[in-house]
Amino acid sequence: MTTALIVVDVQLGFDDADYWGERNNPDCDSNIGMLIGHWRRQGWPIVYVRHDSADAASPLHPSSPGNRFRDVLSGTPDLLVSKTVNSSFHGSPDLGAWLTASGINSIAICGITTNHCCETTARVGGNLGYDVTFVVDATHTFDRVGPFGEEIAADELSTITGVNLHGEFARVVVTHDLLGAAPDGFDA
Repeated sequence: MTTALIVVDVQLGFDDADYWGERNNPDCDSNIGMLIGHWRRQGWPIVYVRHDSADAASPLHPSSPGNRFRDVLSGTPDLLVSKTVNSSFHGSPDLGAWLTASGINSIAICGITTNHCCETTARVGGNLGYDVTFVVDATHTFDRVGPFGEEIAADELSTITGVNLHGEFARVVVTHDLLGAAPDGFDA
């Protein structure tokens, strides 16, 4: 079984703390880099997903320098998906159609943000019948204010995402455990 690595929205615009607020997981980029490097060494498929915000004020708008990928996204992906919504399955070209045409029924997800585009991609992927692995420490998110004014820390949101996904939509893992899952790394 071949597993595609889906790298979601690893864009420079998420470095704008004035826009997004406080983030968690300073090791996120390093973990993403390890995953990409491992997938490349194995010759496994990699998909980069880019959020092209329709909001002209967003650091992720196509006209903004923040729309570009971070340097950790090395090389050319097997597929580049652009999207304007949370799920990577609702972009162009069609991720699901590409996975099906490539004979891939297993995906590993990493990127930004944990509880938005990464979690939504995992939920949709699980609902579509893919075997989903969610690499939680290769994601990061930001502190948020809830609907009743409560402040939720980014680390707590990441934990909640892991709880929401694990066993229902995905298998939630950390980078080192995933890469050490078999003698040559992840058994994709």
